[in-house]
Amino acid sequence: MGNFSEKYDLNKVKLLKQLIEKSYKRGNFTLSSGKKSSHYLNCKPVSLNGEGLNLISDLFLELKDSSSKTVAGLTLGADPLVSGLIVKAASQGLYLNGLIIRKEIKKYGTKAGIEGPILEKGTLVTVLEDVVTTAGSVIKAINKLRENNYVVEEVLSIVDRQEGGYEALSDANVKLKSLFTIKDFL
Repeated sequence: MGNFSEKYDLNKVKLLKQLIEKSYKRGNFTLSSGKKSSHYLNCKPVSLNGEGLNLISDLFLELKDSSSKTVAGLTLGADPLVSGLIVKAASQGLYLNGLIIRKEIKKYGTKAGIEGPILEKGTLVTVLEDVVTTAGSVIKAINKLRENNYVVEEVLSIVDRQEGGYEALSDANVKLKSLFTIKDFL
C-alpha cells in the first residue's frame, strides 16, 4: 500500500508544479461566474499536454468512485479530462465510458445534447471539471445528465476555488472531490 500512496503523492506534487507554472496567474480577472478575482486558473495548458493529462488521469482514476463506470463533462474544459480518463482506464484493463455534454443541443442530425455511447437509464456517472468556483457550469452538466435519467453523485475537479461550489453541489446532493484547492496556489 505504501507504493500506491507514494506514487499518488508524487503525481500530485508533479501536477501542482505544472499547474503553478502553466495555469495560475495573479492579477485582476473576471471569472465565468461573473465574479472578480485576483487569481486565475486555466488548466487547459496542463490538461492539453500529454504529461499533464496523464497525471490528472492517474489521480482522477484513484479518486473516482469505483462503482461509477461512466465519466462525463461539459465541453470544452472537460473534453480532455474525459478522454484522458477513459484511455487511462482502458490501459489498465478497466472499462469506462465517456460522455461529452454540449452547451447547446445540436440543431442538425440527431440533435444530441450529450455525445457518447447510449447508456441504460439509472447509469451512475461521475462528472469531471477542471476548476470549480460557484459550480454553475458543472450543475448545468449534472442537470442535463439527470434529465436523461442518469445518476450523478460525485464531481471530480482539478481545483476547487472554494467560492461556494462545494456547497452548491452539496445542495444538489453531489459530492465534490478536488485534487487541489485555491489555497495550494497561494
